[in-house]
Amino acid sequence: MNTTARVFSIFHELNKIPRPSHHEERVADYLCQFAERLHLEYERDQENCVVIRKPATPGHENAEPIVLLNHMDMVCVGMNDPLNDPIETYEEDGWMKARGTSLGADNGIGLSMALAVLEDDSIVHPALEVITTTNEEDGMSGASQLGKDFLKGRKVINLDSEDYNTITTGAAGACLQFHRIPMKREPASTDISNWCRIRIEGGLGGHSGVDINKGRCSAVIPARIILSAICHESGMVVSDIQIGEANASIASKGEMVIGCPSDEASKFVVNQVESLNQQLHSEYGSTDPHITCCIEPCKKPETILPIEAVQALTICLEKVPQGVVKMSETMVGTVETSNNIGRISAAEDHLFVSTHTRSFIDANMETLSKSIAHIFTSANSQSELVMSAPAWQEDQQSPFLQLVSTTFQDVLGWRPRMVAMHFVLEAGFFVQHYPGIQIASIGPRIVEPHSASERVELSTIGDIWQVLLELLKRLA
Repeated sequence: MNTTARVFSIFHELNKIPRPSHHEERVADYLCQFAERLHLEYERDQENCVVIRKPATPGHENAEPIVLLNHMDMVCVGMNDPLNDPIETYEEDGWMKARGTSLGADNGIGLSMALAVLEDDSIVHPALEVITTTNEEDGMSGASQLGKDFLKGRKVINLDSEDYNTITTGAAGACLQFHRIPMKREPASTDISNWCRIRIEGGLGGHSGVDINKGRCSAVIPARIILSAICHESGMVVSDIQIGEANASIASKGEMVIGCPSDEASKFVVNQVESLNQQLHSEYGSTDPHITCCIEPCKKPETILPIEAVQALTICLEKVPQGVVKMSETMVGTVETSNNIGRISAAEDHLFVSTHTRSFIDANMETLSKSIAHIFTSANSQSELVMSAPAWQEDQQSPFLQLVSTTFQDVLGWRPRMVAMHFVLEAGFFVQHYPGIQIASIGPRIVEPHSASERVELSTIGDIWQVLLELLKRLA
């Protein structure tokens, strides 16, 4: 077949299966059934990672085996119920998009390519191991727990890349932490009769790695400003806080429920929102033109948050870095270290905050993440290290990477850049688990991953598909 028709049909099959991080069981089932239908050997581990093995094309059995790497989970943005809400795709002006939700091209397109290769016996290739990991987007527990015998190959084509013109040869390390400020909810006082909901919406959001240097306004910023103002006004209370949608995304929206003890206090809140909108327009009008705060009356809730816990939260939010911390001195235009506050939420017995720290220098990542944990600990918070993934760098002059580059040149007529990117990839864990492994990361052009604006350029899917087929043939 050797066309992208099957790639697209597999992608649409995948998009019928809910696959948020931590809930990949049904996708793993699909992959195992896919292997069984093709009578291919497969293995599934305790984390639901799946590897499917296909023998080399006859006559190429002596070639070194090749690994095709993808992950099966996606960041679900714009979905009220990610386990049931459908992804409705459409094509427009040469792009595939989704209506109101994230698309799942990260990493569904790469996975669809790998499965299409397994299915098509006309494609020439060495022995293949198609490995699909779980929870890549929210902790990388799948990659971190891989068994040392799960893979045999030591050359990896990672199809989880969004930068079409690039071979990704390195990625920042990342540290994901959860912080919980303990509290005990209190009954809402009958003395407070004016209740309102403040909604922050319209933010572009985006990937907290590749988009962190684009000057976008995280919803955390206006939320912090409002909460700080309320904490300094006597008698005002907060009943609920829900900011952000995913730990690995720049928060695009959020809402808070506020109680005002008087009409004068209500006017104060309205004035704060109006002033904040002017500030957002002034500071982020060019980078985030649609972000806004709005206020509406709401019903009286049953409970409120202790003001001491809200104050502790605002102090932490004021101290924790948000965005770019340092640009690289050796990689021009590349972020070296950053931090993103992904989610804030009020639970029954604690206020929750997630922080995602990234750096190309592991020591700097560790220092910054420990500093952030200390800020929360000082506020009587409990900090949990959820994931720490090492940075990864390949030798760009290695014969393997040069072969990948030459294949682009011969197939598409141009050589891709070789760069390290400020997002975390599972490659660091693979380097730890499998000594001597080499990894090249390629993929079609995917714009605004981890957001409802996610889209993939259709022509680049066909280009990467042709590069992949030729690369497999040469490796055979």
